Amino acid sequence: MIKIDRHSQQPIWKQLLDQSIENITSGKWKAGYRLTPSRELAQQLEISRSTVQAVYEELHSRGYIITSRRGGTKVSDWNPSIISSKEEASHHLVPPSFPVLEKAVHRLHAWSGGIKDHEVEIDFSPHEPYLDSIFQKKWRQSFLHASAESDLSLWNYGNSLGYEPLRYEIQNYLSVERGIHVDIDQILLTSGAQQSVDLISQALLVEGNTVSVEDPGFPPAWLTMEYRKMNIFPVPVDDQGIIVKKIPKETKLIYVTPSHQSATGVILSAKRRKELTEFALHNQAWIIEDDYDGVFRYSGEPLPTLFSQEPGCTLYLMSFSKMTAPGIRISAIIGPVEAITQMSRVYELTSRHLPIMEQLTLTHFIEQGHFTRHMRRTRNIYRKRHETLIKAIDATNLKELFTVKGVETGLHLLLEAKKEFNEEEMTKRALKKGVCVYPLSPYCLKSKRKGWVIGFSKVDEETIIRGINQLAEVVKF
Repeated sequence: MIKIDRHSQQPIWKQLLDQSIENITSGKWKAGYRLTPSRELAQQLEISRSTVQAVYEELHSRGYIITSRRGGTKVSDWNPSIISSKEEASHHLVPPSFPVLEKAVHRLHAWSGGIKDHEVEIDFSPHEPYLDSIFQKKWRQSFLHASAESDLSLWNYGNSLGYEPLRYEIQNYLSVERGIHVDIDQILLTSGAQQSVDLISQALLVEGNTVSVEDPGFPPAWLTMEYRKMNIFPVPVDDQGIIVKKIPKETKLIYVTPSHQSATGVILSAKRRKELTEFALHNQAWIIEDDYDGVFRYSGEPLPTLFSQEPGCTLYLMSFSKMTAPGIRISAIIGPVEAITQMSRVYELTSRHLPIMEQLTLTHFIEQGHFTRHMRRTRNIYRKRHETLIKAIDATNLKELFTVKGVETGLHLLLEAKKEFNEEEMTKRALKKGVCVYPLSPYCLKSKRKGWVIGFSKVDEETIIRGINQLAEVVKF
């Protein structure tokens, strides 16, 4: 018997449907059971016949009932499960095991700071930029403007290269700020540097290709390519950057961070830049130039890019993660037309294109001058914090125990220690004091270099001084 609770918030049709399905699936109404005609059931329940008809139509569409002129409406032979609920609960599908994935995710967590066992009062994170209410307010304005966009065609499937007006804005930015002069069909928008690297791996490499990376270097890049089954070859880094002479000739791609090496902070020297581009041209290899925070420079002019020197074999990566906020997830690959076209085909197949709202918002954010003003404001903030950090280190015993590197550019520097430095123990001691620092070892493949990567974008001047003094106390013991 079907009952209706007229005080229930659930619609009457839904009550009828749920009870009918329960009666069928539980076996109360077996195959061949004849349902009450819709007119009769409607009269019994004192409801509209159309409501009953709608329920029957839904049951029919789901395959629970069949209808014929002579036989009326009956429960179908809908093949109930032969597995008991108890058996079903004891069996479940398990995804295949991917050891390389587990290893990569574990290393990624170790590099990013992972889950902290102690409460963190001061976080010298090298991964996150400065954000404030001014940025949030201006971004909200651009978001609301994008939400009101009246051109409905923008909400359909778009160009896999990305929103064209945004690519024009990036084209102008690259020309003015980085000396890179390209057409917009040489710009492909992606969702962060990791996706850019993954896309390059899929479009321009084949399984088993040798990829040379800096060691220490940027773990997300080589972990991504390793997961794509590339042969990762670590190349040592010294005070002039990657040691080109140690790159194997079979290399098909070299990943570098020349403007501010991740994580040592050194700048790739002019000599090494020439050696690297000559190697790539001679051995038909691609160069990925990841310019993740090279726009923040504290002495001299911005450094020239590898792409501006050798655009034929260089893929330039830029991201708005450090310049605005990591959550925006918009970045770009700049390269030769043929390579960008190939990657756009892969992107169209696997992801189609970026979400339009973020692209519209960022476009408006740049067009209205918010981006330029945000960059000007953050540069001033970073300059003050950078200066405070250097002075704070100089005023403690840290300068005696560590070599300070990477101070000219970027949002972090390296306190490099000697081989006997107990990096793990000292990092734990700092964390117990509420200070989070980032050890150098997670950046390394084969390198045994030790130290702390110190970011300053998230911490104000007063906190920087307090944090450095606490670190000095930690290493005294």
